[in-house]
Amino acid sequence: MPKNPKLKIIPLGGLNEIGKNITVFEYEDDIFVVDCGVAFPDEDMPGIDLVLPDFTYLERNIDKVRGFVITHGHEDHIGSLPYVLKKVNVPVYATRLTLGLIENKLKEHGILPQVKLNRVKPGDVLKLGVFKIEFIHSNHSIADCVALAVTTPVGLVVHTGDFKIDTTPINGEMIDLTRLGELGRQGVLLLMSDSTNVERSGYTMSERSVGDKFDDIFKNCDKRIIVATFASNVHRIQQVINAAAKYGRKVAVSGRSMENIVEVSILLGYMSIPEGTLISIDDIKRYRPNQLVIITTGSQGEPMSALFRMAYSDHRKVEVTKNDLIILSASPIPGNEKTISRVINELFRLGAEVIYESLAEVHVSGHACQEELKLMLALTKPKFFMPVHGEHRHLHKHFTLGEKMGIAHENIFLSENGKVLELDAKGAKLSGSVPSGKLLLDGLGVGDVGNIVLRDRKHLSEDGLIVAVVSISSDSGEIVAGPDIISRGFVYVRESEALMEEAREVARKALDRSIEKGATDWTAMKTAVRNSLSDYLYEKTKRNPMILPVIMEV
Repeated sequence: MPKNPKLKIIPLGGLNEIGKNITVFEYEDDIFVVDCGVAFPDEDMPGIDLVLPDFTYLERNIDKVRGFVITHGHEDHIGSLPYVLKKVNVPVYATRLTLGLIENKLKEHGILPQVKLNRVKPGDVLKLGVFKIEFIHSNHSIADCVALAVTTPVGLVVHTGDFKIDTTPINGEMIDLTRLGELGRQGVLLLMSDSTNVERSGYTMSERSVGDKFDDIFKNCDKRIIVATFASNVHRIQQVINAAAKYGRKVAVSGRSMENIVEVSILLGYMSIPEGTLISIDDIKRYRPNQLVIITTGSQGEPMSALFRMAYSDHRKVEVTKNDLIILSASPIPGNEKTISRVINELFRLGAEVIYESLAEVHVSGHACQEELKLMLALTKPKFFMPVHGEHRHLHKHFTLGEKMGIAHENIFLSENGKVLELDAKGAKLSGSVPSGKLLLDGLGVGDVGNIVLRDRKHLSEDGLIVAVVSISSDSGEIVAGPDIISRGFVYVRESEALMEEAREVARKALDRSIEKGATDWTAMKTAVRNSLSDYLYEKTKRNPMILPVIMEV
């Protein structure tokens, strides 16, 4: 038994990045985990479907883990649960809508019966080992969000989750500032606060303002309206449906995740749809353009999404024409700007009218801007502060904001994934690290694609592939056939016959030299061919294709 046990807070994801939020709270023999999200692949990850956090630390300490506590139902907070729960099967605690979305995920993965799901609501207090976790009502761009007040043996920790201060939310009440203020008066040891929008001054606009904008657009439009937004933004979808119903339009939904969210939200009572408004996407041809609204996925330009397929005339049900008004009701996740821009260009090319964020107020953020972040710091009055949920520039800016609010420089912690923040009666410090990083999901494989495979894929995508095939006699060791040169993604062989013929000669000479030296090791022979071809092709083309020598013994 240690003389001075410490509270350890270990982010395994969500710092210096957008997405895959997961944080470990540990005290002696008890661990609970806040959130368990995914990130989406960037352009340097060809072929990758999702990016998961490395949960090795949880596997190693499985006997200590008491449960997962989820703040809300966005993918970057729940997306990894099906993968982690297969290895670390512990109870999950979440609010009603969040639990409904998690159930859908676990059902798809075939593990729903094995997992214990527990519903909580704002005001509830949950005991997990030595920890007491209070759920506090919050506002974000999805319903049923909570912040967490965690009572630990060394003091109180407040984790805001993703939040904004919306005084006129679509459903329910505004964030429970009263309770946060009460906790501040009791004494908050550590505040962990959302940093996503820290670069924006002022306050985040209310979600209700988007509804007013939709009303203006729908009122004066005689075209078919297609709205692309995040599937999880239940309040946004509700406002689109309200505007459609007001102006006598039918609503169809496109995209699997959008269909799932709408189904769950209606079932749980988070969405109210006037009778006869919702129709199947199969029935849209029965109505004139000015009688229709289509709500779709693809606001981030995702290549497999419904809007992307519409833009490239590849959607089986929807063909975009000049009779369409398309509204992108979402802001780009950092890194997605190019793909979104390409989709917008294609939609314009098809003759559609497109409204996107830079042209109209058709989106508001779900994250707090500077004045709201200051208010959170002022209400909770924390002794220590750790900015979370953001890239390094966001965390750094939030660090500066904390200093302006009077928190001592040495009491603010700019941490990284895997770093351990230790707190006890004497104070707080960053001390050591645990395994953390990225697990790449490619098809059904989790973690079997690493940096070397990604490097090879990138190499292939940039410079192509050359295969040199040669047959060697097993008796005499002489060349029987070849070398034959096969090119993929490098040059078109018919148009570059002279180059390929010379490449063949270079490969043959390299093999002859190896055989003359008495080489019997195929690895050495392959290396000689690879090096000779690489030098020759770079000299002739200034390109470095991947070169694969293949030696067959006959």
